[in-house]
Amino acid sequence: MKLLFKQRLFSWLDRYDIFDEAGETVYTVKGKLAWGHCFKIYDTAGNELGTVKQRLFSWMPKFEMYLGEQYLGCISREFTFFRPRYNIECNGWQVEGDWLEWDYVVCDASGHTVATVSQELNWTDTYSITVENPADALSVLMLVLAIDAEKCSRDND
Repeated sequence: MKLLFKQRLFSWLDRYDIFDEAGETVYTVKGKLAWGHCFKIYDTAGNELGTVKQRLFSWMPKFEMYLGEQYLGCISREFTFFRPRYNIECNGWQVEGDWLEWDYVVCDASGHTVATVSQELNWTDTYSITVENPADALSVLMLVLAIDAEKCSRDND
């Protein structure tokens, strides 16, 4: 399953549209006014599916993920010098990126690829996401939101 993650160009708060291969909107993401980053994910009918929320006052950036109201786990950036690496507490996945931080691979505990993520050159944050199992699409989207928010925060410091 392929997804295209695009930030809206003119938006007061962060807003993203996520499209499938046919160009149809699959999810809409709306940033909420809060301390730290907070994103709500909606389906096409406007039903809230999940939330990604930055945990404040942590040494390395951490983001909590919720499916509806249920806490799924946390993603945090590990301290590394060259290649970004993220630890995911909820499902044993690991995320590793290239040194430019444009491309990522999400792998499960046995090393199998769950998803690949590539950032595209554009006026806004745009990512191409390939998810091996469509059932993992929402979880992968949450990871991409958290990584993008962490990267944005770091670039603004």
